[in-house]
Amino acid sequence: MATAPAIPAINGFISPPTDAETLAMFEPPDELSAEIDNYIKTHPIAQALRENRDLKESRPQLKIPEAARPHNFSTGVLSGPGKVWVPPLAFSDKAGKNMTTIYYLGKDLCGHPGIIHGGLLATIADEGLCRCCFPALPNRIGMTASLTMNYRAPLPAGTYVCLKAETVKVEGRKAWVKGTIESLVDEGETPTVFVEAEALVIEPRQAAAMVRLYPGSS
Repeated sequence: MATAPAIPAINGFISPPTDAETLAMFEPPDELSAEIDNYIKTHPIAQALRENRDLKESRPQLKIPEAARPHNFSTGVLSGPGKVWVPPLAFSDKAGKNMTTIYYLGKDLCGHPGIIHGGLLATIADEGLCRCCFPALPNRIGMTASLTMNYRAPLPAGTYVCLKAETVKVEGRKAWVKGTIESLVDEGETPTVFVEAEALVIEPRQAAAMVRLYPGSS
């Protein structure tokens, strides 16, 4: 009986939802969450990305089984009202060349008062740059070997942001990725760049076995 709670999580990894299915999985728990969610989904940048047939739209964090989310750093302690308020919305190139992800960062993620903690931004960059290049790796799985962060401006809490990532080089099991975290702005406006980041992502030698365990990796 002790292993019974793990069964839904295991089944979720073996048979993950599709990208399209993740878009219908989030149900805002309150009016403010619904307002934030709607703003992200209907923002002109999201609409323009949605019209690009070379990109796929998803909420990647919702591919993590529900039973496992409380034990995952990003979908557990960092997620929910006041934090990463709604599941980030991602638009990614199918070949792993680029990805744009939209977030709303609440007021419970601060280091200095009213300023989003730099460690949270490093987590977002780490996951986003890795996720961008996964499709370009032989088995679509990788781990961060190095991450360089340059903080360009303080990021106020209660801000909509875009993570923009680009895979700049792939050699076998290695991928080099760069990206920015910047403000979500309307057409014609110049975004504020809060972070510039670079990462080296390496696919583990046992990646083929990991794919058999987690076939939904992407």
